[in-house]
Amino acid sequence: MTHIPIQTGLETLKTDYPTEFKGKKLGLLANPASVDGSFVHASRIIHDLFPGQLKALFSPQHGFYAEKQDNMIESDHGMDPDLNIPIFSLYSNTRIPTKEMMDYVDILIIDLQDVGTRVYTFMYTMSYCLEAAAQHGKKVFILDRPNPLGGIAVEGNILSDSCRSFVGRFPLPMRHGLTMGELALFFNQEHRIHADVTVIPMQGWERQMFFKDTGLYWVAPSPNLPTPESAVVYPGQVIFEGTNVSEGRGTTQPFEFLGAPFIDPAPILKEIYRDISGAILRPLCFEPTSGKWAGQGCRGFQIHVTDTLEFKPYRTSLLLLQQILKHHKADFQWKEPPYEYEFHKSPMDLILGSEDLKKRIEEQEEIHTLEKSWRMDLAEFKKTKQEYHIYK
Repeated sequence: MTHIPIQTGLETLKTDYPTEFKGKKLGLLANPASVDGSFVHASRIIHDLFPGQLKALFSPQHGFYAEKQDNMIESDHGMDPDLNIPIFSLYSNTRIPTKEMMDYVDILIIDLQDVGTRVYTFMYTMSYCLEAAAQHGKKVFILDRPNPLGGIAVEGNILSDSCRSFVGRFPLPMRHGLTMGELALFFNQEHRIHADVTVIPMQGWERQMFFKDTGLYWVAPSPNLPTPESAVVYPGQVIFEGTNVSEGRGTTQPFEFLGAPFIDPAPILKEIYRDISGAILRPLCFEPTSGKWAGQGCRGFQIHVTDTLEFKPYRTSLLLLQQILKHHKADFQWKEPPYEYEFHKSPMDLILGSEDLKKRIEEQEEIHTLEKSWRMDLAEFKKTKQEYHIYK
């Protein structure tokens, strides 16, 4: 695979920017991962390209500086100290841009690093921005970035309408295989948003590329995805947010670790090691410094991905969940609401995107039977998603 860095939409903007930007009030939705190959932030690049035109900044979950650790920890509005323009948090008292916010701009530029997983909220913040832009007559430009999990593989059940939330607004599988630009086109058309959207594409990105193949430097898009390796396991490991099993928050390797004080790894590993492909589960002990089981010793696993093409993160974590339930039913617990601004629905149902999958896992339904039950829906999604591929 190539070692020449691909060119992100931000890099493209530097050399080939749209004529529509001339004389317009610009806004930018971004966070610390919104940088070029020299780590210069998109806000500074846009300010230098269009002096005096950048009027407002917007931030997704975790804040403009990605400093907020967990779900439902809001970030405040603020001011950029260098540019002296407002920063509007879209994970605050509102997750939807208000008319007052949109009045600052004629064009909203979006430059966010997604992680290719249905429950990651950045794409839904983008979707709310598309809706606000359509409502208030603004244009949107998406500066595209790689899907770190590649653009081919899809995995998991399609979100049910009854489980829609801020971790699942639209019917996607857990691993969707689209870039942010492609998602914007998909949302805009399939869900009749009718925003004026333009994608500034990457150059050199190919659908089979994982992040390690892009030649780009990884900047954590949120505090608990510190490396590309954590992003690779995230579409599966995120399900443990709906349980009392630690997903590794409060450790140096979140989402690569999972465990709890009550887990005995040996019988679990004995039952499932033959069913895991592309990864090795290494038993370990760890002690989170925050979050679940903070200050307590946890036993569990580290997931070492040995082949990103073979590895199926969602399948792997469902297998682990089933075995933890089987061997530790007395100590295992599902998380109670609230979760991501839903105060009544089961957090696990929201994460899994299904009202019956949790029960089927509890009943130890075979994993291949589960996968077979959503195979037709997944095939239909794959067919639809190809209509929005920018990169062939």
